[in-house]
Amino acid sequence: MRRGMIALVGAALMLAGAACGRASETPTQAPKGPPPLPAPETLSSRPQATPGEQLYLTKCAMCHAPGGMGTGLLARRTDQPLLEKRTDLTADYVVQAARMGLGNMPAIPRGEASDAELRQIAEHLAKGAKP
Repeated sequence: MRRGMIALVGAALMLAGAACGRASETPTQAPKGPPPLPAPETLSSRPQATPGEQLYLTKCAMCHAPGGMGTGLLARRTDQPLLEKRTDLTADYVVQAARMGLGNMPAIPRGEASDAELRQIAEHLAKGAKP
């Protein structure tokens, strides 16, 4: 009786081992995740940046450069979510949108960007505007 039980357990182990061996023989593809984020836009990535561009990089790019939350949210509402590539932004619109807030973007107080700094950022973003 005991010998029969040992044989039965041995057979079960052999079957389990064979099943595991077959599973490991079939190649499995690793699940694909999201694509990697783009490299951040920083002052060091643009050493020749103009003063307005420098202010944009330090105060706005964390949300409005590629991979930023603001870019993702704007992609739902506009064809060109990257502010620096837009051709429909005027300096006055940028200043008003920043001071008042727009959609999910909070208002930017003067303590975060002075009027002069915000004007430089706005002029940088409006440089690509079509007349």
